[in-house]
Amino acid sequence: MPLQFLRRLVRPAILKRTYIYRSRATRPSIAAVPSQNTSLKLPIRQFSASTSRKSTLIQVVRGGRQKQKARKLRSPALKNRPEMKGVCLKVGTTKPKKPNSGERKIARVRLSSGKVITAYIPGEGHNVQQHSVVLVRGGRAQDCPGVKYHLVRGALDLGGVGNRLTSRSKYGTKKPKQAA
Repeated sequence: MPLQFLRRLVRPAILKRTYIYRSRATRPSIAAVPSQNTSLKLPIRQFSASTSRKSTLIQVVRGGRQKQKARKLRSPALKNRPEMKGVCLKVGTTKPKKPNSGERKIARVRLSSGKVITAYIPGEGHNVQQHSVVLVRGGRAQDCPGVKYHLVRGALDLGGVGNRLTSRSKYGTKKPKQAA
């Protein structure tokens, strides 16, 4: 039993280490010039930006350190793009999750990639209807289950919010003209 434990403990360490042994005769000196017949073999060193962490004793016993899985994308239909163009298939409202109440405006959109998603229409009022061309960005609507995308106000067929004074850049509204 103790012998098996020691084998398990030592074997991964032996397998990971690779040594390159060279005799003194093959080691190059400063004065020596390598001829065409002899080839120098230097050990290859691998560098990494992150330091490799050593396994703990219990991790070695259980079979080594496990690799972490990659994180899931927050907005998978966009595939690491900031925005995507799409066509509205259906515009409607939905009710939010439990503590909140009201009507949230949403749209079913077919993206240029062919995927169909549900997107939230931010702000008060909108001019989106079926066949409108809209710009979709990531970002979920917290109180609407399954809604992981927002429509961009003031881009393509979706107009900005009228008479908006604060956070105008988020809602596609120009600065109001000052009375002179």
